[in-house]
Amino acid sequence: MLIQFQEYLTFENIYIFANYGILPFWLLLITIPNSRITQIFVNSIILPLILSAAYIYVIYQTILLDEPILNIFKLYLSIDNLYTIFATESFLLIFWIHFLALSLFLGSWVSRDQKKIVVFPLVVIYFSGPVGFVLYWFFRIFYSKKLGLHD
Repeated sequence: MLIQFQEYLTFENIYIFANYGILPFWLLLITIPNSRITQIFVNSIILPLILSAAYIYVIYQTILLDEPILNIFKLYLSIDNLYTIFATESFLLIFWIHFLALSLFLGSWVSRDQKKIVVFPLVVIYFSGPVGFVLYWFFRIFYSKKLGLHD
C-alpha cells in the first residue's frame, strides 16, 4: 500500500495538490481574515507543517533520483545556472513550494496586521509576493498617515 501511495505522489500530483490546496487558505484570508476558522487553519502551524512535509518529500525523492542536490547552490553564480537548476523538475517544484509557503506567510501577516479589509494587496501578494507587499505598505501609509520601519 505504501508503494502505491508513493507512486501516486508524483511531482506533477504534488504540484497540482499544492496549487489547488493553497487556494482555500487564500480565500479564507481574503473573505474572512479575522474569523476563528482563519485563525485556526491559516495563522497556525497546520499549513506550514503540510507544506514542509511536501518540501521534505520532494527533497527525499530528489536524493533517491541521484540528482546532484548540492548543485542547487550554483544558482547564485549566474543566471544560466539558475536556468539550469529550474530545468530540473524536482528543483523547480521545491522552489514553487517555497514560493507558495512564503507568499501565504506574507498574506497571513498582512491580514493580521491590518484591521481593515485589504483584498487587493492580498490578491497581488498571492500572484507576485513582494509587489503586493509594497502595495500593502502604500495602503498602510495612506491610512495611518505615518511611515514606521518597525511596525
